[in-house]
Amino acid sequence: MNVNLLSDTEAEQLRQLVAQSEHIVICAHKSPDGDAIGSSLAWKAYLKQIGKTDVTVCMPDAYPDFLQWLPGSNTILRYDKHPDKVQQAFDNADLVCCLDFNQYTRVEDMRPTLEGCKAKRILIDHHLEPETNNAITVSKPDMSSTSEMIFYIISQLGGYDDMTKECAQCIYCGMMTDTGGFTYNSTRPEIYFVIGQLLSKGIDKDNIYNRVYHNYSVNALRLRGHIIANKMKVVNELHAAYFAVTKEEMRRFHFIKGDLEGVVNVPQQIKGLKLSISLREDTERPNLVLVSLRSGNGFHCQPMAVRFFNGGGHADASGGKLHCSIEEAEQITLKAILAYQEELRKK
Repeated sequence: MNVNLLSDTEAEQLRQLVAQSEHIVICAHKSPDGDAIGSSLAWKAYLKQIGKTDVTVCMPDAYPDFLQWLPGSNTILRYDKHPDKVQQAFDNADLVCCLDFNQYTRVEDMRPTLEGCKAKRILIDHHLEPETNNAITVSKPDMSSTSEMIFYIISQLGGYDDMTKECAQCIYCGMMTDTGGFTYNSTRPEIYFVIGQLLSKGIDKDNIYNRVYHNYSVNALRLRGHIIANKMKVVNELHAAYFAVTKEEMRRFHFIKGDLEGVVNVPQQIKGLKLSISLREDTERPNLVLVSLRSGNGFHCQPMAVRFFNGGGHADASGGKLHCSIEEAEQITLKAILAYQEELRKK
């Protein structure tokens, strides 16, 4: 199976950029998820494999507890915790690799540091409308994840044979989490070829699944139960559901980052549901509501995310944010659902 992702020219250009660089920074988006962390750590592992000794992974802020087992995660520098160290890493860099985000705005508070860096930049991502102010921009929206793209690139550059089990674990975790355990955006046959190749490196896919999806606290499960039992609102005639979570509720259930990961997918288990929306108050900043959207059964939520929630993403998995109260966010959500009622009603 041909797994070459880059043209011959792009592959050679990437080889030269990496070969000429001694100080490399890898970064991803704010609130990094499994794909952001997995692809970044896998790319770092490859760069180390080919002899690059100064490679630093920098993230804007915290990532979920259930990803902290990933090999190399303890070396990640967080901008919200160590802005001076992150700034120094970017100042010293001669190459910056931007993974799993399409626009520099996605790193939020770390944006001035990224944009002020004099180093050449590579962007590898699978979201729509990528930033193109880079030495190389590799954008493949049809891919399941950035981690899948990293597998292809490592292989095309000749790194598969020497790929470590730890690198393969990071790639698999990123692919798995960005497809909901391969339940969506995962119909391309090539994905399962990649999985087979990763399994041949000795990874235990069941163990990875358990570490990610069977790793919640009692408080997290109680919070999830509270949302489904008491907060989920279903608009039956429009095949849509949404819920809103307040800071007070998160305090009551001792919320930590990652506790609500994937809850937006749960309403999709309702027969015939086409749209699920999660609203969550930011725990630190006032009047900021974080929005996640999921869709299916022929309806695509990405245009809604752009039009109503200052966001974007994939056709059936998008996100955004609103600068308002949680009550106002619920009203905007209802307006969004009503604006698409004809599409949502279609059988």
